[in-house]
Amino acid sequence: MSGILSPSVMCADLLNLSSEIEKLDKLGVEYLHIDFMDNKFVPNITFDTNMVKSFKKPMKNIRRDIHIMAFEPQNLFDAMDIGEGDIVSVHYEACKDPHSVLADIKGRGAKPCIAISPDTPVKTVEPFLNEVYAVLLMTVYPGFAGQPMAPKSMERLSELKSLISDFNKDVLIEVDGHVSWDHCQEMRKRGADIFVAGSSSVYGKGYEIDEAVKKFYDLVR
Repeated sequence: MSGILSPSVMCADLLNLSSEIEKLDKLGVEYLHIDFMDNKFVPNITFDTNMVKSFKKPMKNIRRDIHIMAFEPQNLFDAMDIGEGDIVSVHYEACKDPHSVLADIKGRGAKPCIAISPDTPVKTVEPFLNEVYAVLLMTVYPGFAGQPMAPKSMERLSELKSLISDFNKDVLIEVDGHVSWDHCQEMRKRGADIFVAGSSSVYGKGYEIDEAVKKFYDLVR
């Protein structure tokens, strides 16, 4: 399987979001990564639930990759209009009962994913591998764009790939955090499938979006 691109809308031109989405759609990009933060689980706020819902309108082929950084995320699903075609990642650290939250996502026709922060042991995801489409491995601390990669992130990626392989599960690995030109190939070699690309690659300086997307796919396919 080829690498899958999920550009972070948080790093896009926020004044021209519809045209940004249309460009990505025409370029064949699979997902648009949308961060939701509640200023409690992480010390920041991005888009509100209405905005997360509104991203559906300009989308044709591209789909929402919703990363919810909030406590008890199931309370937000209705307002976000979670449904078929969406990838929805919830944090292990933010759920009282992750199993029921993942089941709720699946029941809505979306693809459930479990996310873990850099300080959470990789083995924590093992009980959920029968329930998820992907594991979102944070390679920076959640809450802010533009951070350096957290220590041992590459080793954690290899560990996660090994864990999934041992269980013979068809579970994808999504990486989020400093997915740069310099790091994406190594991430791919270590098992990453979905790449949340932002200010250190596709939305970095010096490239038009079509050039950046092509370069990224050339590196991870």
